[in-house]
Amino acid sequence: MAWTRNPFTPGFGTTPLFLAGRKHILDDMRHAFENGPGDPNLSTIFVGARGTGKTALLSGVEVEAGLAGWISVHVIARPGMLETIYEQALIAAEHLREQAANRQLTGIEVGGLLGIHWENSSRQAMGWQTRMGMLLDELSRYNTGLLVVVDEVKASVDEMLELASTYQIFVGEGKRVALVMAGLPSHVSALVTNEDVSFLQRARHRRLTRIDDGEIELAFRMTAESMGKPVHEQGLRLASSAIQGFPYMLQLVGYYAWALANNSDVILPDHVTDGISYARRELSDGVFDATYRELSKGDRAFVHAMLEDEEESRLSDIAKRMGKSNSYASSYKLRLLNHGVIEETLRGCFVFSIPFFREWLEETGL
Repeated sequence: MAWTRNPFTPGFGTTPLFLAGRKHILDDMRHAFENGPGDPNLSTIFVGARGTGKTALLSGVEVEAGLAGWISVHVIARPGMLETIYEQALIAAEHLREQAANRQLTGIEVGGLLGIHWENSSRQAMGWQTRMGMLLDELSRYNTGLLVVVDEVKASVDEMLELASTYQIFVGEGKRVALVMAGLPSHVSALVTNEDVSFLQRARHRRLTRIDDGEIELAFRMTAESMGKPVHEQGLRLASSAIQGFPYMLQLVGYYAWALANNSDVILPDHVTDGISYARRELSDGVFDATYRELSKGDRAFVHAMLEDEEESRLSDIAKRMGKSNSYASSYKLRLLNHGVIEETLRGCFVFSIPFFREWLEETGL
């Protein structure tokens, strides 16, 4: 059988062929770009633990923006991000140069972006807010908006706060601009509770949780079949059970199962079983280690106390095992919920939200 490219993409920053379980979010974003200023979804924050597909979803939002005629820039929250946003916006708007050159202008040289040309010294004398405002005004003449995408948000980055506060001003002025961000629960919480940008509490918050098994199976099947390799039904069920609604796990299992089936016309159950084993080992390095390192001593005591329960845990039981009061244990429960390590059930109990994290804790004995 001829070699074909592996369609599963577990690498960081890559966009899956099919975003399982996120269609309703992308639909909302598409309508927001079509509606323009005033739509609440133009100010959205995706919140989720590692591996929940935040970065992939941001890429999907950028695609929707482009289809609606918006340009977009994508940055990570770190020093220098404001100038990067401005420079990326200039580059993204290059396609409008020809339109600008064809316009009949009086008193403005058509030599820079969108008919605006400044000497370097003059441009540098302008503040970032002023330059961005002028750029947004010029974009609006072409009925074009700007989507600013920020991944890995951190309140500790001063420019993150400046971006958010300036964005609020632009929204108040009715400019065609959108801000879509993503981050770990604890980092997002620290950002939106900062009094300088408290308006972000009114942004649309989308918590990315587990995806329905049916959606997982559909995405797994469609991804494999997109390159002409079907999945055995039993293998599909094995994959769905192991993935447990975790987007990163979907790409990992699919990637290894496909690789193992390289000389086969079909992805068989054995390929999936072995692929799950490889995926679990990679989860340890890519998700579990990093997640555990971020936990405090009290957080770790709490999750270890959960290991005595086969499935769901109750706060009163955890507090007793920790030798602490319910209120003491409750504070760590909230912290772990914010970290995306655990999630609450309908019965008021809680479970681990990251697949195989329980098994990893038991195996490593940390």
